[in-house]
Amino acid sequence: MWLGLGLVALAVVLWLAGGSVKTFAPSLPKWSGWAELGAGLGQRWPSVIALFILYAAIFAVAAHFLGVRAGSFLGGFSVLFVLSIAIVVFSQWKVANQYNLEAPIVALVLGLIVGNTIHIPSWFGDALRTELYVKVGVILLGATLPFTLVVKAGPVALLQASVIAIATFLTIYFVGVKGFHLDKRFAATLAAGGSICGVSASIAVGSAVKSRKEHVSAAMSLVVVWAVIAIFALTILSKAFGLPNGVAGAWIGTSEFADAAGITAASSFGEAGVQAFTLVKVVGRDIFIGVWSLILALIAVNVWDRKDRRDGQPGSEKVRTGQVWERFPKFVIGFFVASIGLTVLIAVAGASRAAGIDALVTLPVKELRTWAFTLTFLSIGLTTRFRELSSVGWRPMATFSIGAVVNIVLGLLLSAVVLGGYWGRLGS
Repeated sequence: MWLGLGLVALAVVLWLAGGSVKTFAPSLPKWSGWAELGAGLGQRWPSVIALFILYAAIFAVAAHFLGVRAGSFLGGFSVLFVLSIAIVVFSQWKVANQYNLEAPIVALVLGLIVGNTIHIPSWFGDALRTELYVKVGVILLGATLPFTLVVKAGPVALLQASVIAIATFLTIYFVGVKGFHLDKRFAATLAAGGSICGVSASIAVGSAVKSRKEHVSAAMSLVVVWAVIAIFALTILSKAFGLPNGVAGAWIGTSEFADAAGITAASSFGEAGVQAFTLVKVVGRDIFIGVWSLILALIAVNVWDRKDRRDGQPGSEKVRTGQVWERFPKFVIGFFVASIGLTVLIAVAGASRAAGIDALVTLPVKELRTWAFTLTFLSIGLTTRFRELSSVGWRPMATFSIGAVVNIVLGLLLSAVVLGGYWGRLGS
């Protein structure tokens, strides 16, 4: 949260001082020949180096607090950054544009191939911090999303997300408990991962209900693999159905299982797709992690543990209401602060200076966001291991997969049929 807000503050301070953060935000040009590419890169290499220095510095600080040696992180990050440049350059090639080979998909596919065929050394693995990059990117996204839009679309996004979260959670939980006879806590952990917010929800809810460590790990593995499957499925189906960008983004926000994977898919549908995804996923689903953790912890203590004690098994300690804050995803606060801050700045500056703010603050922040998400796309591919599914077992896999199908079908109905007119107008 502090890193993301710090970047937004840097952009505002530089603008007030008469400069711009665009010095650190290169926008690589489209190209068709080597001469054109060389000329474009020649003009932008100082900004590329400045961006590397900026991101290497702030993410190395974060890595330090995560317990990773700065030297080890910087070595891996340097490789990751160079790969990101190569992918963005490739995606700007006019031939790649003709075949819709966009940076998110190219980065993901490359990462999946490398990550599942080549051993990743630990010094490189230290830099693959998917959650760090995506959450900084989401906060930067908040700075480019007017708070007026959040206020206007937030209730709709919240309603849609609530319907899908409740329906998917109940499906996975009851299929797991009644159909496949899974442990109640394991089923709840699987249901949270498939309905609320992927890996983060699996960890938070698993801890809240005292699920076994191996059950939390299994839920996380299923979330990651299904999130990758959904990237391709939702992107291909959205384009095959001819969905407007806003509708596609809302469907992805409703039915994706992780923020990083959702951003990867939504990026294929322009700014409207990214905005709709963010409204449904971040505003509608992510903010409920703490609330769901508290509710399920109360159920675990007052219902499941009482039954366990009657059966002669140990129960859990009393639930603290402070768990709502402990489990709450703090980057969501950063998202709202960034959105409110830039909206207020534009309002106070007035119409005469709004264009300058857009050119010198908002657009460069969008570029910083794009680069953060490119690091995310690569990291999620490089850290996804399909072989991990072999240790999960067929019953949890079947349970989660049934819920995933329900989620995707219901998400399409809500996004394209029930609220299709609303999301279709987003960005128009």
